[in-house]
Amino acid sequence: MTWPEASALFARNPIAFVPIGSTEPHGPHLPLDVDVTIAQAQARAACRKLAAMGIPCLIAPAVNYGLTNFTEGFAGRLTLRPGTLFTLLEDVVEALGQEGATRIVLSNAHLEPAHIDIIRALVLDFPAPQPGPRSDKPHVIFPDNTRRRWAGTLGDEFQSGDCHAGRYEGSIVLAAAPEGVRRDELAKLAPVQIDLIASMRAGIKSFKEMGSEEAYCGDPAAATADEGFELIERLADMLVTVSLETWPELTAD
Repeated sequence: MTWPEASALFARNPIAFVPIGSTEPHGPHLPLDVDVTIAQAQARAACRKLAAMGIPCLIAPAVNYGLTNFTEGFAGRLTLRPGTLFTLLEDVVEALGQEGATRIVLSNAHLEPAHIDIIRALVLDFPAPQPGPRSDKPHVIFPDNTRRRWAGTLGDEFQSGDCHAGRYEGSIVLAAAPEGVRRDELAKLAPVQIDLIASMRAGIKSFKEMGSEEAYCGDPAAATADEGFELIERLADMLVTVSLETWPELTAD
């Protein structure tokens, strides 16, 4: 948008989506910005659904970096320190609030636990306004697809945890940004099971230590664009549902 277009939209107090991803290895078949692609795709689909209801929304430029400690040892991993990520997200939220967006949705696609913990902590600093005079401080929500309510809608591989650059993420990238998929590599990759959740609970802190020798787990060769489109819709439904639950006044007559 141009700044006059942005000015007109901010004047309507839109829902502002902040896509949050990472820059890290995703096997030999997917690019480093997979999580950014997914975060943007789910935000775009959610905005499309909300616009159809007459609810104004916007998508901020994506946050391309996060905490990426589990891919240590593979080239292309760019990680932030926890405090840096928190401050970066805090500044983005505050800046959006200054522009007039008081309803902010964090559309995150990077699933490393420490990264998600930072986002959950940030949300606590931007709660719903208390009754009384109108507050211009942003209210931030985080529809978290790792929570049981939503994880169960995203397929068996996602629920297992062994979904880094596997069927789940590969399908979404095939749907949202197919030009980034190295299809020759994808077709020849065997399934890799590392029992990610159990390994994390055991204190193992990198994919290499877990036995993921090429920075992926799951079954990438089973990925399809059709499944990817369906998954994007489910992720968007999560964002829309939580938004409308949080701000029911948006649908009031």
